Amino acid sequence: MRRTRRQHVITYAGLALGLLLVAGPFLWAGLSSVKPEAEIRRDPPTFLPEAWTLGNYAELLERVHIGQAFANSVIVALAVVAGNLLFCSMVGYGFAKLRFRGRNAAFALVLAQMAVPAIVLMIPQFVLISRLGMVNTFLGIILPGLIAPLGVLMMRQFIAELPDELIHAARVDGAGEFRIFFRIVLPLCRPALATLGLITFLNAWNNFLWPAVVAQSEDVYTLPVALNILNGQETTHYNLLVAGAMIVVAPILILFVVLQRFFVQGIATSGLK
Repeated sequence: MRRTRRQHVITYAGLALGLLLVAGPFLWAGLSSVKPEAEIRRDPPTFLPEAWTLGNYAELLERVHIGQAFANSVIVALAVVAGNLLFCSMVGYGFAKLRFRGRNAAFALVLAQMAVPAIVLMIPQFVLISRLGMVNTFLGIILPGLIAPLGVLMMRQFIAELPDELIHAARVDGAGEFRIFFRIVLPLCRPALATLGLITFLNAWNNFLWPAVVAQSEDVYTLPVALNILNGQETTHYNLLVAGAMIVVAPILILFVVLQRFFVQGIATSGLK
């Protein structure tokens, strides 16, 4: 009994330490967002605000077109998520359940692309987007992210675990591949789709470099690009940056809380443990 209690104490202490390390920066940023800038720069720093204020958020709304940037980020993130949920699941279904010549070689190319840094592809992607006349457009920001190799791998691994008998029975009944995919496969992929959607939304929402390259006017700026305006050459307004960071983080936290059950289930059943 004593050994069991000691093990429980050690386990809970380790979990509490891990929680502190993970949640500590978020808590610090949240408290700093309601501090005056002078208090943020104080040495030694204070953990709890001595003078609570929402002036940072009000000043942020005056300096940056947060509403427009927030709407732009929502448009880009939702479009990228929708594209990945559809195209990654379709390609994953093809690799998992269809037999065609060159399937293994094509899947190997998908896996190989995961080893290529995204920065390497940025120049050819920008040249292509420029020649298509999509610079400074939402479509130019969205198009390169509509399908991701990781999403294809995740959906392929999940769909491969589905019983082949369901698909064979549907084919015997005369159902085509598109009907099988949309009526049978997709409803069974909800945990994997929720996981893929959350990961894709996180990447698209926080993406800074590609939107900064393509977007050239404030009408198309996403939140990370718009907040970069606050990072001046002479001085940095930390109070506004942490307030903007909380605005960026809030939708992600809400989405994760809503989908956490599907996220854990999708990770556990998609072969990406």
